[in-house]
Amino acid sequence: MPIKKFNPITPGTRHKIGNAFTEITTDRPEKSLTVGKAKSGGRNHDGKMTMRHIGGGSKRKYRIIDFKRDKEDIPAKVVSIEYDPNRTAYIALLAYVDGEKRYIIAPHNLKVGTKVISGKKATPDVGNAMYFSDIPLGTDIHAIELAPGKGAALARSAGTYCTMMGREGKYAIIKLPSGEIRRVLLTCKAVIGRASNPDHGLEVHGKAGRKRWLGVRPRVRGVAMNPVDHPMGGGEGRASGGHPRSRTGIMAKGQKTRHVKKHSTKLIISKRKN
Repeated sequence: MPIKKFNPITPGTRHKIGNAFTEITTDRPEKSLTVGKAKSGGRNHDGKMTMRHIGGGSKRKYRIIDFKRDKEDIPAKVVSIEYDPNRTAYIALLAYVDGEKRYIIAPHNLKVGTKVISGKKATPDVGNAMYFSDIPLGTDIHAIELAPGKGAALARSAGTYCTMMGREGKYAIIKLPSGEIRRVLLTCKAVIGRASNPDHGLEVHGKAGRKRWLGVRPRVRGVAMNPVDHPMGGGEGRASGGHPRSRTGIMAKGQKTRHVKKHSTKLIISKRKN
């Protein structure tokens, strides 16, 4: 069972549902693929807070992930499945036959010792990176490129996947996790399978302190503020606060946030479900 319920031996564990980490095979990252990661605390180069609710948290090292899978037609063996503090999905360490090591986002059910490959020689097996021109219809895919050679942009978080729907001229048609159906160039790549750690959404932190460990600071509701601090602030008693909107006045419900002249709009066949 990938998640576990904790016994209520403390107030923090009473409602806690955490990850069992049964798929993780090592707790030591590959040293050559890790670099230091600085924290900003939500401040810009002037020291001014530009993003609220960011700060603190445990120190992390960044794992360098191969999102491009550009080492083509060279088989690699899965050495380990590892936890990555910078993302919700697990990562897999690959050892290529020429000696190079790389991290990739681990697909669900990828096992240690499995051989994976990228490029035209790849077959539609879990962990292989293929061009959209070669992926069979109906296949679940993740780590999807939007521009050839640029690297994976879509379906990278825990448990996410897209579905290969069809081909139309120089485009593949895919269905996104949001329900949106859009075109992607056939010369782009995607990885076969679903992203790992699909039960991530079932986790319950159990206490506020665990959010602080993750670098998230407390968030104050707009209706609890004064009128000078928020458009929804003020009023006598528990006033509803008017239309839901952000601190800067952007509507929270109903207002379109996508730019009408965005270049990729012409590639969208069906919008996401509202």
